[in-house]
Amino acid sequence: MRRFLKHMKGFNLYAVLERNEKKAHLDYPTIKSYSNISELLSDETIELIVVNTPNNTHFDYAKKVLDAGKHVLIEKPATTTPEEFTELLELAKQLNRKVFVYHNRRWSSDIMATKEIINSGKLGEIIEVHLRFDRYRAAIGAKDFKEKPLPSSGIWYDLGSHLIDQAISIFGKPLKHYSYKNSYRENSQVDDFAFMHIEFENKINVFITTSMLVADAQPGIIVHGTKGSFVKEFCDEQENQLIEGLLPIAENFGIEKPNKEGKLTYYNHKNELITKIIPSMKGNFNGLFEELYQDIRNDQPFSVDNQQIIEQLKLLI
Repeated sequence: MRRFLKHMKGFNLYAVLERNEKKAHLDYPTIKSYSNISELLSDETIELIVVNTPNNTHFDYAKKVLDAGKHVLIEKPATTTPEEFTELLELAKQLNRKVFVYHNRRWSSDIMATKEIINSGKLGEIIEVHLRFDRYRAAIGAKDFKEKPLPSSGIWYDLGSHLIDQAISIFGKPLKHYSYKNSYRENSQVDDFAFMHIEFENKINVFITTSMLVADAQPGIIVHGTKGSFVKEFCDEQENQLIEGLLPIAENFGIEKPNKEGKLTYYNHKNELITKIIPSMKGNFNGLFEELYQDIRNDQPFSVDNQQIIEQLKLLI
């Protein structure tokens, strides 16, 4: 998130917490580096603090941030339970501060294209939606907090939270659900496969799958309606571009690689079968930070609604 806070209009990347190695100054020479959270929280210059720590620490750190009189942006998943998140919201209300959750994949190129197709009405009434997040990582990862059986560890909280959030952002409050998760990698202590069926209003079915053992990744988004279908590869270049050093303000930031377009197949008003290749949209993680700024400064609503976060957490536990 540092690059967004550094380069987005309205933000000033001011300080960071580094307990061990002091590396932030290599990329941001003027940044302050604090060695403990008490020093960071006591700095009256800071208005907003980002909690981007292991999942099981989000609640405690976010609570300390609010108690220090600052707004907080929490990396997903927000907390381990809906009760923890509700407590944060109540505390924020008492202190006249704000809680935001970093669900950046609402601004991914693939899901934005999907929303546009659904809203166009070309698919008719939506019947089923399949959202997948596939990887192939058979080895146990180096990050202990993701591989140890800690609260909110495992693939379901890590990747499943993205897909649940996307589904809720499109279809609203879930009516009922069924889920299954398990571990399949050798020596795995956490879930590395998970599945969920969610039913929304108007008999809409959303099927969510995420796995660490898919060598041939399947289409990440499939939508079937009464008039047509839309298929899109799960892809968004923004994280890859950030890793490669591209700034979020660059003109080509968020543009997908070629041949990643979606396929729309539907029957028109003449009952003719139409097939179209839908150009990829430009991903826009910048939009999250633009909304964040407008909410803090001008009280404009932030898209990642906190009541939706509560519904999401109910499905994750």
